[in-house]
Amino acid sequence: MSSNDFVIRANNLSKCYQIYDAPHDRLKQFTLPRMQKLVGIKQEQYFKEFWALKDVSFEIKRGETVGIIGRNGSGKSTLLQLICGTLTPSNGTVEINGRVAALLELGSGFNPEYSGRDNIYMYASVLGLSTEEVDKRYEKIVAFADIGDFIEQAIKTYSSGMTMRLAFAVIAHVDADILVIDEALAVGDAIFTQKCMRFLRRFMEFGTVLFVSHDVNAINNMCQQSIWLSDGEIRMFADAEKVSKEYTQYCNQEVYGESVKLNSIKKPKVLDDKSNKPEEDDTRISFFEDIANSDGWKTGAAEVVGVEIMTVDERPVTLAAGGERVLLIIRVNINQTLLSPIVGFFVKDKLGQSLFGEHTYTYVQPPCSAHAGDVLEAKYIFNLPLLPNGDYSMTVSIADGTPENHTQHHWLHDAVIIHVQSKKLRYGLVGIPFESVSMSKI
Repeated sequence: MSSNDFVIRANNLSKCYQIYDAPHDRLKQFTLPRMQKLVGIKQEQYFKEFWALKDVSFEIKRGETVGIIGRNGSGKSTLLQLICGTLTPSNGTVEINGRVAALLELGSGFNPEYSGRDNIYMYASVLGLSTEEVDKRYEKIVAFADIGDFIEQAIKTYSSGMTMRLAFAVIAHVDADILVIDEALAVGDAIFTQKCMRFLRRFMEFGTVLFVSHDVNAINNMCQQSIWLSDGEIRMFADAEKVSKEYTQYCNQEVYGESVKLNSIKKPKVLDDKSNKPEEDDTRISFFEDIANSDGWKTGAAEVVGVEIMTVDERPVTLAAGGERVLLIIRVNINQTLLSPIVGFFVKDKLGQSLFGEHTYTYVQPPCSAHAGDVLEAKYIFNLPLLPNGDYSMTVSIADGTPENHTQHHWLHDAVIIHVQSKKLRYGLVGIPFESVSMSKI
């Protein structure tokens, strides 16, 4: 790979911290090993090694957006700090080909005693801009941050949201090649978050983004690939949706512990058969039940055996135009007693973003228990949304418990495939049917 093909290359990157049980052990480590060496006896170690990152290797090409996910303490922030140069690796190397702008810990790079104006100049200089360059961009930075007269006040008087606004405004105007963001957008209000997302979308057209988030939907929405870190090591580096599915199952297994075993369901390899897709008409929405080819997991306590989309009088539906009232039926075989079964679904787009869905717990109260040999049938009647052209899928599941505390016994990612063909342009992720649209001079 030539030097122009990558912007970040990590090779056996590792970071070790020395952990001391007591303050005096630090003094012992500083003095005694040297004395032991002088007198020729074995040198003792008075600390424990904690490897925050162990032999991490990867390459990220120019223009890619890569997500980083993992539980707290998995090494995500350590990796970002090594990439940004604020930490020195214990072993290995990291090569950077371009200017890096980072939004890591909230307010990092700011002096709380300085005003917002002074911090803009200081922070931008750290990111590689001269005073003259900051002068030319200052008004745009202030306008982007939109914190009013607080720009002349000390940072220590700012709220967390205002601090994040100012930090993001600076990194948005330094002409970076690589943008590193560590959960920072979770602090902002809805309006500013949308402004940041618009900037990120534009930046992703030519720049490289490393994006850390616990929100797998955000990872699927923004990233082509994702790195899953676990205990300081790369557990998976692959397509973002694939990593998100595996990580979701892993997190659920960690919550359930030894009491429940989630067995993976792997999607079989099948040829892409487009022969059953409808010919293009005005608008056609096609539904294909695909449980046999779905992946996910199951515990064995219950199993989704059928999903159907029908008319409200229970006639089969294979084509729709959008806006119709439809009946969704999910059938479940019960193998073990469930005290509070919950059957649910959600429809997601090709990026894995959840568009709409529902579960039975909201409507079926008190919950009805189910026992081995029972068959549950969950029915949902709703107006089908207007979806833009493309492919969608429906995830279905059977759980036991409450929405806040439950065990997912069978989870299928792509139980139903939905294909939309339309000559009409539709805007947004999900459209709604309009009764009428008109325009006239008055």
